[in-house]
Amino acid sequence: MNDIVDLLQRHRSIRQFKQEPVSEEALEAIVRSAQMASTSSNVQAYSVIAVTRAETKRALSVLAGNQRSVAECPVLLVWCADLRRNRLACEREGVEMVSDTMENFIVATVDTALAAQNAAIAAESLGLGIVYVGGLRNDLREVTRLLDVPELVYPVFGMCVGYPDHESSVRPRLPVRAVLHRESYDRAGQQEALEEYDQTTRDYYLERTKGKRATTWSQDMGEKFKRPARDYMRTYLEEQGFRFDR
Repeated sequence: MNDIVDLLQRHRSIRQFKQEPVSEEALEAIVRSAQMASTSSNVQAYSVIAVTRAETKRALSVLAGNQRSVAECPVLLVWCADLRRNRLACEREGVEMVSDTMENFIVATVDTALAAQNAAIAAESLGLGIVYVGGLRNDLREVTRLLDVPELVYPVFGMCVGYPDHESSVRPRLPVRAVLHRESYDRAGQQEALEEYDQTTRDYYLERTKGKRATTWSQDMGEKFKRPARDYMRTYLEEQGFRFDR
């Protein structure tokens, strides 16, 4: 349809990077693009920490489940939901900030995700590759210590950025009819759409692994959601000053 739509629909995760550094000019362009994402009431409740030191990336790699891409990428962007700056702005006006609401937490987290996705698109438009790293949430207390993250800030995820050093296939997504509802939520047809997608993902994995893996999306989801994950998160967030009293 156009170059932007084509770029979006060719997205794939990159986990192997050339050792060519990401220039400061490119990094600033990526972050400026992130800043132009939509933001609730202009609160801009996010910050990003660019990590290039090898020792810090290695430590974060271990915390993320020994992901080599974290250690080997030229730059790791750690995207943080950040209400601290908003509190500072309130203090400048002599206002005590109300921060103990679920709404404020959601706003900050959504703002962060929107900004990061803008950054991902900008990076890919510059010939760079990215992969999101949710594994940083395995041990956010240690990530917080390593990166000196203050109160009212929490790392949501990381993003490896660099020039791709391998070809990666585009992973198929759910059929559009599974996610696009018209006028109201359509419960009908979901099982049929899942059956179709399970066959698509089975074929994808068989081809990608040369016959070694034949799992389906439903099987993957069953494994993912059959037990709680990172159930320390609420306690950690409260330690960081995010309260959910109302």
